[in-house]
Formats: sequence, structure tokens, C-alpha cells
Amino acid sequence: MTTGMMLRQVLLKDRILTDKERKNLAILEVIRKNGPISRTDISKATELNIVTVSNYVNHYIKKGLVIEGELDESTGGRKPVLVELNPKAGYIVGVGLNMLSMVGALVDLEINVLSEIKRERYPENSEAVIEKMVDLAEEIINQADIDKTKIAGVGVGVPGIIDERGRTIRWPQSLGNKDVSVCLSIKETFEKRLNIPAIVENDANAAVLGEKWLGLDREVRHMIYMFSGVGVGILVNGEIYRGATGAAGEFGIASFKESKEEAFQIAEQLGRWEMDLGMVRRAQERLEKGEKSVLRDLASGELKKIGFKELVKAVKEKDALALRVVEEGGVALGKKVSFLVNLLNPEIVVIGGGVEDCGAPFLEAVKSTVKDWAVEEASSRVSIIPSAFGENAVALGAVGIVAREIFAQI
Repeated sequence: MTTGMMLRQVLLKDRILTDKERKNLAILEVIRKNGPISRTDISKATELNIVTVSNYVNHYIKKGLVIEGELDESTGGRKPVLVELNPKAGYIVGVGLNMLSMVGALVDLEINVLSEIKRERYPENSEAVIEKMVDLAEEIINQADIDKTKIAGVGVGVPGIIDERGRTIRWPQSLGNKDVSVCLSIKETFEKRLNIPAIVENDANAAVLGEKWLGLDREVRHMIYMFSGVGVGILVNGEIYRGATGAAGEFGIASFKESKEEAFQIAEQLGRWEMDLGMVRRAQERLEKGEKSVLRDLASGELKKIGFKELVKAVKEKDALALRVVEEGGVALGKKVSFLVNLLNPEIVVIGGGVEDCGAPFLEAVKSTVKDWAVEEASSRVSIIPSAFGENAVALGAVGIVAREIFAQI
């Protein structure tokens, strides 16, 4: 059996980790992040005894997942052999849906990005969005110069509430709009078109795991990923918290009985927000009142054409109106973050999903607001940082989820 075929099979197993699978994940994560590395150093990093580590590593070598490399420097006696991941043992495709774009990435098992494609996001939440995402995955696979039989799986990150089998999705809409339910099976659609095992995850959940697993120190155990203020990825004790039915992280309440006016009134407190936190809408309202801004020129005088991209450009040009709007948005988001910091006491809060593109004025407003509003015991220890991966966060997070499944169940 080839390594690629073996990797495809382990993706189809149950996700509940046994003791053996937890050890697999711990050892392979250390090798991925620190290789080439000796078995002794793996033992120290994982706190597993050297005999256990050697047995597991020998198993990985037989499977072709790990290779032995150069000898390490020795302080005396026999030089220890170094091991590292075999990046060509398998490949993973990740597809993520963001505020303004769809991103597809193809990576090897060291999570080196071999190719990526970005497209503008389809303008509405519907089954057509899912089909466009499959098209993107298919395109990136077709253009890849690799052994395609070694593509082990595809990770899919999408907004909304997803059932545990990835068969249906409900997109909670903002500001009084009716929720959109998609009965198309995302998992089956991807698998039928691509003939590759698929794992489907909520965008914020994928992003929080991606930031932790691919970017941050492995010792981080408690973390929040704020996905443009409308969704929250929650990491508790190093694992994604999904809740009883997978709906955890939908940050904001709404009722089909409320009017849009009521929705606007509570948006910054308990209600749902627009993806851009309402910043574009507020900028347009100020321009309609006659305030001056480069935004008017960026939209050729048509205020309805002002979008989030134009707002970001205006901030970079230090436009006074744009700066006020994003600072106000940062304060509003900071209050919601403060609530979560008090409730969950995380080590890190990552700001992502697109709003981090507003830069330092926005992020500093979030930080100062959390300092003012959250309890000192929580706010003094939390780090608030922008996403390390930007618009690639969801796609790479989805890749990370697939990789973890592979590593855990090898």
C-alpha cells in the first residue's frame, strides 16, 4: 500500500483520539516544528520516555512518513541520528471562505504552501458558493505538479453552523435578515467531485486551530479567534470547543421577530453584526452628511460603491474620516472581546477574518478598550494580536485539521 493510499484511509476513521493517537500527534507535531531532531530531544519535548518515542518513530519511518537525516553533533560517544517529516509522503488541499475572497491552498505534510489561488467571494450565501469552492479546489489540484495519488484529503472552512457530518449548513445572517439554510452536503459534494476524503469545519474554528497549530507556540492552551466580530473560534485546553451541537462560537443573538432597526440598535451589544462591524455603513452615513474624505474619490463619487477595500485604502492614506470609523469599530469590537476575555480568560485573542486589515489604529483601539473594560486579572495577561495568516487563515486552518487527523491516526 502506498503512503498516499494509507493516508486516505486514516482520514476516514473516527475522530475520537485514543492514547496512542494523542502520542502520535504530540510526537509528529514536535518533528514537524523542530525537525531535523533527535529521538532524545523529541522525548524531552513530549515528556514521553525514549523507548516509546523510538518505537513510534520507527513505525513512522516504515510508513514513509518520517525519514532519517544527518547525524547530530555529539558531545561524546555515538552521534544521534536526526529525523524529520517526509514532506512528499502526502499532500493536503485547503479551501477557505473569507469576508471578501475564497482561498485555495495545496500544501505538503510540512505545511509548506506549494500553490495557492485566490478568487473574489461569490456575493451571496447559497449552494452556488459551495460549488464555487469545489471548483477552486479542483483547479488547484489540476494545476499541481505533484503525484496526485498522494493527495490525502481536503479541508473546507466555511461560515455558519455545520452539522457534525458536514452534510448541512445554516448561515446566520446579520441585522434582521433571515438565516439561509443549505441542504447540499458539503462533504459529499467535495468527495464526489474530487474523489478525496473531505473534512468540513466552521471558518472561525478552522482559523483558531490554524493560528495555534501552524503559527503559535504549542504550549498555548486557551485561545479565541475573533472572526470579524461575527464568529468566534474557541480553543479550550488545546482543543476546539464546538458545544453540544456544533453551534458554539456564533457570537450574537437574533430573532426572526426583530426589525432591522432593532437589530442595528443591539448590534454592538448582544446582536449580530455585519462582517465589517458596520464600519463601511458608518463611513457612508458620514459622507452623506457632507464630511470630507478620500473615500469619495476612491468610489468615484458613488457612495454606494464604497466597500471594505476602499475603507482599508483610506486608512493607509491616513484619511481622518476613515481613521475615526475604524477606531470606533475597534472600540465596539473591544467591548465584545472584553466580555469574552472575562468569560473565558484566554491567553491569546487573535483578531482576524479581514477586519485586521484596518491596521494599527483598529488594533490599538481594541487593546485599549479591553484594558478598560475587562477585569484586570484577565486583561493584564491576555495578548491581543492580528491573524498571522490573514486571508489564508481559514484555508490553512482547514489544512491543519486534516493534517492533525493524519498525524493522530497514522
